[in-house]
Order: sequence, then C-alpha cells, then structure tokens
Amino acid sequence: MARTQYTVADGVGTIELNDPPANTYSYEMMREIDAAVLDARMDRSVHVIVVRGAGDRFFCAGANIRMLTEADPDWKYYFCLHANETLNRLEQTPKLVIAALNGHCVGGGLEVALAADIRLARRDAGKIGLPEVLLGVLPGTGGTQRLGRLVGKARAIELMVTGRLMSMDEAHALGLVTEVWDEARLQGRSFGEAVHTYARQFTPPHRASKAVGRIKRAVQSGLETGFSKKLAIERELQQLLFESDDAREGLAANLDKRPAEFRGK
Repeated sequence: MARTQYTVADGVGTIELNDPPANTYSYEMMREIDAAVLDARMDRSVHVIVVRGAGDRFFCAGANIRMLTEADPDWKYYFCLHANETLNRLEQTPKLVIAALNGHCVGGGLEVALAADIRLARRDAGKIGLPEVLLGVLPGTGGTQRLGRLVGKARAIELMVTGRLMSMDEAHALGLVTEVWDEARLQGRSFGEAVHTYARQFTPPHRASKAVGRIKRAVQSGLETGFSKKLAIERELQQLLFESDDAREGLAANLDKRPAEFRGK
C-alpha cells in the first residue's frame, strides 16, 4: 500500500504524506519520499516541489513509534541513515521546496519540513516542535543541525531539551516558519490550493526557475564550506545561468523594458 502520493500539475510536483491518522513515516514511506524526490529532480516539467500531509490534522508526526520499538538497534541505525540521505537529497535538489504545514508538525515531521526551503503554515493548524527528548532520544533526522541554523544555537538547544511544542505563530516569530496564513489570506480557498498558487509564482513564465534553483543550491551548498569555496560555488552556478535561455531572455527583456517570458531553460 502506497504511503505517499506524488502528483505533478502546473510545473509543481507535490509529495503528499498519507498514513492515517498522523502521517507518521516508516522505512517504506521514506523510500517512497526518496523516489518522489528523484522523480521530481529528473523531471524537466517540475520546477517547484511541495511537501504536505494528507488531511487537515497532521503534516507529519514523525517516525512510527511502534516500528522503532519493535526494531533492533542495527536496523534503526540504517533507517536513520537512509532518512538522513533522503532529506539531504531533498535539501540539495536545485528546485525550490515548500513545506505546506497543514496540521501538527512534530518530531521527525518537523525534521522533514526543516529540509524544505520555505515553510508555510495554516494558522491554528496545530503544534510544531521537536519533543524527542521526552522519548529519551534526540532529533536524529537532521533536527539538531538544521534547527540551530534557523533559530540560533541557544534557542535551538532550549527548544530541544525542553521538548516544548509551539503554535505556528510562535514558530513564525522565531523564524522557524516562513509565513502563517489565516482565512483572510486563503480568500475562500483550501490551504492546499493556496499553497499551489503560491508555488506557481516560481515556475515559468513567471520566474526563471533555473535561477531560483541555483540560488537555493548556492545557499544550501555554501553553508557547508569556507567563504572562498562559497564564492567559487556561486561563480560556477552563475556561469551555468549565463549560458541559459532564461538569462538571455531576462537581460533582453530588461533592455526592451518589457516583462520577461521565462521557459525554465
């Protein structure tokens, strides 16, 4: 039984986590997420990736606790290793990734969202946080590293050692969530429809999606290196963009004083 659904529409590839009631992930689901990331990466018609949870109560409540309870330590190690590899692949794919937080986003679910570039939340959708310490473990799918980069070392440690959960508005104030949308922002649309519309602004002809993806890649890869290497990565990615059709169109449109018509090429 599939635990994720992957669909493509309007240049947006959507990965939906679907394992009721809390969309917890298993090894099988993580393999499906991994496959969907690769499909989106290789598909030239996909310019943006959206990750969301099925239903309206949970984005994802993290790893399936029963699975972890029943597995032996070796299996759990390789499970965590593969989950790390999957989220690294999502984070390093040169296409913008948006996490649509439609419900509770806790534990490993937040770690999935932290691997995205933008996190959009529905107001009063639920709680968000990393409560793994209450289980006697740590956030082991990148949470200890990615959270500190977003909110700072001291705040990240405080959030993880207390295990406290926050509202989406509090998470937004800390910089953990990019935007929180209320009913006025949704304008009668479902949260999923509104996120899809938001994502389309980063697809052709509205935006040069190669430039969007390379900006993301310059930031994500640059964080792992020294400053001179960061600049080298930036220069190489810039050169790739100078050779693109969209760069030629963008420069020409600027000189002609007309809107650019990007094609993602």
